[in-house]
Amino acid sequence: MYYTKVNQDNCIACGLCQIISPELFDYTSEGIAFTKMDSNAGNAPIPAERFDAFLDAYRKCPTGAILRSESPFPPTEQ
Repeated sequence: MYYTKVNQDNCIACGLCQIISPELFDYTSEGIAFTKMDSNAGNAPIPAERFDAFLDAYRKCPTGAILRSESPFPPTEQ
């Protein structure tokens, strides 16, 4: 089981992740990517049927902004 979120500081709003995996990724009004399934918290597992598309987006992200983990990401401080 894997988890994902986008490091929004590294996102250049290229659009590639949303083209490859529109079920997992979307964009803010500023064009910065985020994961749709948990509002970029990184605590919802990637559905098995979406994993191949996720992996393709993860590998093709030009800045490495898409993160993955085998456990949920810790909450971010706000």
